[in-house]
Amino acid sequence: MKSRILTALVSAAALSAPLLAQAQTYPDKTITVIVPFAAGGPTDTVARLVAQSMGATLKQQLIIENVGGAGGTIGAARAAKAAPDGYTLFLHHIGQSTAPGLYRKLSYDAINSFEPIGLITDVPMTLIAREDFPAKDLKELLAYVKANKDKVTYANAGLGSASHLCGMLFMTAIETDLTTVPYKGTGPAMNDLLGKQVDLMCDQSTNTTSQIKSGKVKAYAVTTKTRLGSLPAIPTMNEAGMPGFEVAVWHGLYAPKGTPKPVIDSLSKALKIALKDPMVKQRFADLGTEPVAEARATPEVLQAHLKAEIDKWTPIIKKAGAYAD
Repeated sequence: MKSRILTALVSAAALSAPLLAQAQTYPDKTITVIVPFAAGGPTDTVARLVAQSMGATLKQQLIIENVGGAGGTIGAARAAKAAPDGYTLFLHHIGQSTAPGLYRKLSYDAINSFEPIGLITDVPMTLIAREDFPAKDLKELLAYVKANKDKVTYANAGLGSASHLCGMLFMTAIETDLTTVPYKGTGPAMNDLLGKQVDLMCDQSTNTTSQIKSGKVKAYAVTTKTRLGSLPAIPTMNEAGMPGFEVAVWHGLYAPKGTPKPVIDSLSKALKIALKDPMVKQRFADLGTEPVAEARATPEVLQAHLKAEIDKWTPIIKKAGAYAD
């Protein structure tokens, strides 16, 4: 028995030795960051900004590989199977926490297939309606939708999208199911809201701020604890009459499971530096968001946040019956 245990320990040490040796000289080549969505979207933009700044700290280029499809799960699966050497990273948003509830089968474990590096940013959401919707504030909106639930339509950008998740949370909170109209993206959903073909939507401030400021849609509240600097006149959900309603499209950075701790530490340090970079902070502000506080850009906080978000969203998704194969 002792000999078998000794053999196993020696084998484990032999397998880990090359990774530990690489960690001592890390990084010595280009690092790939998998983004599980198409180029040009909010998550891709966040990734490119952070990658540029981290690359300057690490003295190696970080390149983005867009692997879209299936609500981000195709890119996640590829990242989970990558070599745990620090040269393949994975940047995903809130979808990392909702995939376990939305998809009946996943080829990876949202928590145990990855090493967390740190949180990056929280993008606020806004509850909006077509410009001529009858309710003038959130209190009137709640009364109206409950009295007319079979007539009110809610638009979203498709299964697993931020607008889909916010809508499910909203309907759960008010205990009222509305007619949901799914689209193939935020653009078509917003176009129909502007065209008064649908009534309501809850989506990222990066997609709604310009429409709110121009008066083309009616805004009821933002889903953050405090009001947004870019939309100071719009109350929070708490202020408007829905205490405790908070949701944001958070982003996190990961590495494949088994990536050596010294590598994770180097990446986490570089991430913290990037989130204090004036260029990153300004560009985030342009997108209607800001970097998380330095204390939140850690592996421990991201791991705890991911677990809490899975626990939050899974029962909501199950209650809504929103599943995909």
